[in-house]
Amino acid sequence: MIVKKLIHALALAALAAGLVACEKPEPYDGATAVSLRPEVLEQAGGTAWVSVTCKGAWSLAVECSDGGSWASVTPASGSGNKGDIQLIYKANEKEEVRSVTVILKPVNGAERRATVSQAGVEPEPVYGYDVAPMSWLELPATEAGDGRSLLVHAMNGEQYRSRGFSGVRNWSCYWDFENRVSVWVAYPMNNSLKGSGSRTDLWGYDPLLPQDAQQSITMRFSTNRYYSDPLYDRGHQIPSADRLNREANISTFYATNMTPQSGSFNSGIWATLEGKVRGYAGQADTLYVVTGCIVDNTNTYVRDFDGHQIAVPTAYYKALLYKGNSSYATATKGYMAAGFLLPHDDNISDKNCLSYICSIDALEEKTGMDFFPALEKVLDKETAAKIEASEPSNWWK
Repeated sequence: MIVKKLIHALALAALAAGLVACEKPEPYDGATAVSLRPEVLEQAGGTAWVSVTCKGAWSLAVECSDGGSWASVTPASGSGNKGDIQLIYKANEKEEVRSVTVILKPVNGAERRATVSQAGVEPEPVYGYDVAPMSWLELPATEAGDGRSLLVHAMNGEQYRSRGFSGVRNWSCYWDFENRVSVWVAYPMNNSLKGSGSRTDLWGYDPLLPQDAQQSITMRFSTNRYYSDPLYDRGHQIPSADRLNREANISTFYATNMTPQSGSFNSGIWATLEGKVRGYAGQADTLYVVTGCIVDNTNTYVRDFDGHQIAVPTAYYKALLYKGNSSYATATKGYMAAGFLLPHDDNISDKNCLSYICSIDALEEKTGMDFFPALEKVLDKETAAKIEASEPSNWWK
């Protein structure tokens, strides 16, 4: 009995399968069709064209993939063949691609469908990091969505990677696309990182950015002119003399490391301060350096050889964090700090850059920056705050 029931069940299943297999879609006889052109709709919105092939009366319906109502057809009904029906669609304000389907419904016959996609908004290009994923001591705080990108260079001149040949960090910069300058450059410094060699003078573009987003600093307007105003030099932020190994030195001549800097300022008090920083680094286990420029309130601009407008900074600064064995840093676990803020002024003739020394807290107040945010993770919040609040000791002087 059980065997008979099983055979009967199998027979019914086979019959059902046979019936399903016999069901075939309605054959397309070529008499009814709908098509769309172009095959991809513009992101900005506009009009596409619908063609209908049908022997009798018909109507059209529209289905948007996201359930919206951003597309419509006109006319939505008619009779016979028609090739000038408009599909009117709105702009796609999202990055995701979406689609629309036009459904042809003949009075007699099966529905036909045609679907096209609409491109989304092109995402803003990302060339570096929006917010620093590293917690290196030299990096200032970064802000998401501020229109600037953090670019990190390795000692071989390329993009820093945590593994492989380029696994030693060189310098980082915070690139301001609007003003075409790095608002700061940050790097660790000691005799080993300084290396040995000579100045390459191989001016060029930074491989981490498209060339048209940078300054054009490799062509001259005339003898010794790189900007439209001959007053300004191509001023380094990380000095060439701070990275002397060949590939590392070449990277200091990247356009992203340059600002329009007054020639007398560049070769005067600024060069003096750069020399002092190398002296500090020579006495440290590591000196963490932030060199930056202030462009937020500038009203002075120059143009480069390609006609790009470049902001001229109103001031320059350095934030320095020492790590080592100095007796001046014993009470703060081997760390101490100092800041310098210099107006970008041709009339500064005093070579004594120590006139512009200050605490990190004072520098932060004047610049609106947050320097050395990772210090409290390395030490503790109280000690980090003490280091930043302290007036620079005689060690710096």
